[in-house]
Formats: sequence, C-alpha cells, structure tokens
Amino acid sequence: MAEIERDRGFERFITFLDAIVAIAITLLVLPLVELTADIDEYGSVADLLRENQAEIWAFLLSFAVIARLWFVQHDSVRHVVAYDRRIARLLLLWGLTIVFLPFPTALVAEAADDELTKVLYIGSMVLSTAFLTMIEVYLVRRPEITDGHDDADPVNGAANVLMLALALLITLVVPATSYFPLLLLLAAGPAADLWRRVRGRGDRRTSVGE
Repeated sequence: MAEIERDRGFERFITFLDAIVAIAITLLVLPLVELTADIDEYGSVADLLRENQAEIWAFLLSFAVIARLWFVQHDSVRHVVAYDRRIARLLLLWGLTIVFLPFPTALVAEAADDELTKVLYIGSMVLSTAFLTMIEVYLVRRPEITDGHDDADPVNGAANVLMLALALLITLVVPATSYFPLLLLLAAGPAADLWRRVRGRGDRRTSVGE
C-alpha cells in the first residue's frame, strides 16, 4: 500500500511540473496578445507583425527551447515509478530554469549582443540540461526506483552540457559569432557516440589484461 502511495505521489509531482511548463509556455504569448491593443497605431496587421518581428522571434525561440527541454525531461523520468527526494529536488531546480528561461529569451530580442544576455540565456540552458544529466546519473545508481526498463544514459546529457558550455564560451570570446555556436549541439550526439566507442575499447583492453 505504501508503495502505491509513493507511485501516486510521484505522478502528482510530475503533473505539477507539467503544469509549470504549460503555464510558462502559455505566458510566452501574452506580450504578443498585448500588441493587439495598439492595432490602431499600425496601418495593417502586416505592419504590426513586421515591426514586432523581434518579439515574435523571441516567442518562437522560447517555445522551441522549453518544448525541447520538456521532451528531454520526459525521457529522463518516464521509467521512474517511486517518489525519491533527490529526484524531486533536481526536478524542481530544472523547473526553476524553465520558469526563468522566458526572461533571457525576451532579452535576446532586445539586447542580443549584450554579454549578460548571452550568459543568462545560454547559461539557463546549461543549468537545465545539467540538472537532467544529474538525474540520469542518479538513476543509473538507483535502478530500484524505476520499472526495470530504464535506459538512463548520462553520456548524452553530459555531451549536451559540454557543447552548450563551449557555445557560451565561444560567443563571449568571439562576439561576432552571435548565437551560432549553439549549432554545436548538433555535434553532441556524435561526440557521445565517440566517447562510448573509446570507452568500450578501453574496457575491452582492461578485460583482456585481467
């Protein structure tokens, strides 16, 4: 009976996090809705959209980033069946980054070249991804809180954190690169695969030596 209660408690906690994400995404569109109150100041709807491209871009960017992070979070905990305090704390910290992320994303639309904007924006993604990677590491060590089918792999998360941190460093050292270093995320998967191959060869050599 106690185990069932724990399962229900964790399900409620995940529902709470989902609500946080849903509200954060919904709030993104409010600045665009407020623009309609000034429609008379524009010659047409097309003019309104054209003169507020930065705000529209910020909305789409925030939506895409938050949605992606939610999918990563979903994959990370989908096999967790028991409530665990450490997992809960890490997920709450992850939720904090989601709630905060629309702020630096809005700054991207107004002050994209500002160094602090880059630190807040990319730094938020680094922290968000790092918390999810910590969850993956913890689940590898505590498989008993899963349904036994968990395929937690911290290597992918670690590769994403590394690439995001590298992107932040590059964009700060070479401002002309703007936010294009974020494309390094495309190399996260191949980097993780390379690490597994190198690690696999090392493990095989150790096994032979023994």
